[in-house]
Amino acid sequence: MAGRFAPRTARPPLPHQAEPAARGTGLPPAGRGTGAGLPPAARCDDTSLTREWTPPGPLDLRLVLSPLRRGPADPTFRMAADGTFWRATRTPEGPGTLRVVARGDRIGAQSWGPGAEWLLAGLPALLGADDDPDAFTPHHRLLAATRHRRPGLRLLRTGLVMESLIPSILEQKVTTDEAYRAWRLLIRRYGTPAPGPTATLGLHVMPEARTWAMIPSWEWHKAGVDTKRSSTILRAVRVAGRLEEASSMPFPEAKARLELIPGIGPWTSAETLQRSNGAPDAVTVGDYHLPGIVGHALADNRHATDEEMLTLLTPYEGQRHRATRLILLSGRIPERRGPRMTPGNIAAL
Repeated sequence: MAGRFAPRTARPPLPHQAEPAARGTGLPPAGRGTGAGLPPAARCDDTSLTREWTPPGPLDLRLVLSPLRRGPADPTFRMAADGTFWRATRTPEGPGTLRVVARGDRIGAQSWGPGAEWLLAGLPALLGADDDPDAFTPHHRLLAATRHRRPGLRLLRTGLVMESLIPSILEQKVTTDEAYRAWRLLIRRYGTPAPGPTATLGLHVMPEARTWAMIPSWEWHKAGVDTKRSSTILRAVRVAGRLEEASSMPFPEAKARLELIPGIGPWTSAETLQRSNGAPDAVTVGDYHLPGIVGHALADNRHATDEEMLTLLTPYEGQRHRATRLILLSGRIPERRGPRMTPGNIAAL
């Protein structure tokens, strides 16, 4: 899963890349390691906190965390050869790096940076502690068999909206390769190196809202991002605080909050809330491939429309996102019968 790249040449940070002041979040205290007791701003990159957690049932880290990965060379996510997962993100308390590894029936975690304590406090939710797989009742043999083979699937919840919203906007109406390239270039250019021992991994933390708002138009163009998508991101980051509140809202209210922003529709809100809120019913409507995949799996109809997909998923009302995850994991995907879409490159224009 993990890709590597050569870290960019070190240079003084730009004025708009200064770290924000740490802010409290009211999260419960995490298990403390060598950095306990230090205020967030006082912790150096090498000071870490640790925690162990026992999940309530089977847990497959790859299945749970893979939705956070935006391409094989995502600068914010890595999976090492030993099965260790690394995640760099911007928490309400500042940048943080989280390292997660399975140790038998327990999960070990280590974190660095101003957001270290926040990340460890949210570890159970991130790994699906708030999810209820037993709420799903399969009505098709394919889904029953897939759930039996994949007992470690749980729906994650990051509690962070913007880190999922921005890459989801970048993925609108383009190929995944184009979107992954744009995300990679923008994070490396405007993000900050992740705290902790991450130099060899090349991990970066995504920019804060103010930095996104100051990216020049020509830099969006060089990253292959058209004006429609960049304008949507700029509108979103201007109200980032209000959008982050959606992470604690029920799904219908959270969806409505996000879709108040012009350019954010049902597809983007669903892709975001699946990750930020762990919403089990956030079915992705408007996707180019998903209706055909669901239609092929459940009704042998590879040309199904969104309406037909929703009809097929009616028995799973309240759990439709989980149903689609299981379908994608089943391996029953229609064969390609045409050429792949040719990626565009507006940067050359």
